Amino acid sequence: MQGLFFEIKSMERNPKSLLSDLINMVMADGKIKSSEIDFIQKLARRMEISDRELVDLFENPQPSRPVFSEVERITHFYKLILMMNIDNEAHESEIIALKNFGLKMGIRPIVADQILKKMNESEEKLVPAEELLKIFKIYYN
Repeated sequence: MQGLFFEIKSMERNPKSLLSDLINMVMADGKIKSSEIDFIQKLARRMEISDRELVDLFENPQPSRPVFSEVERITHFYKLILMMNIDNEAHESEIIALKNFGLKMGIRPIVADQILKKMNESEEKLVPAEELLKIFKIYYN
């Protein structure tokens, strides 16, 4: 999944929208931890977003943009899940925010539940790409 996850620059049609979604996800529980900020900063650097632009996004997040292809939807949603779990805590408000993001992308809440279940079963708190795709295939084919 890491290969899928880190092909960000070539896949994101609007990297600021993705970063805004991630920022909104970390703000869902009312606290922003340094691990969450570090993660977002690393992604911003990979996407060639300046520190100033990133600060602007924290102050004024952009609205979510439609995600077009199935692969884009899956990777965007998985990035949101990783962001939620970066601090090793999943607060109810974050899970609700995640499911709301998913609904906007046409992703059923049960899919989020299944991915979170697999993630919690994993020692690394990751879901391999094959498993992630299996979950989506079960609910969308």
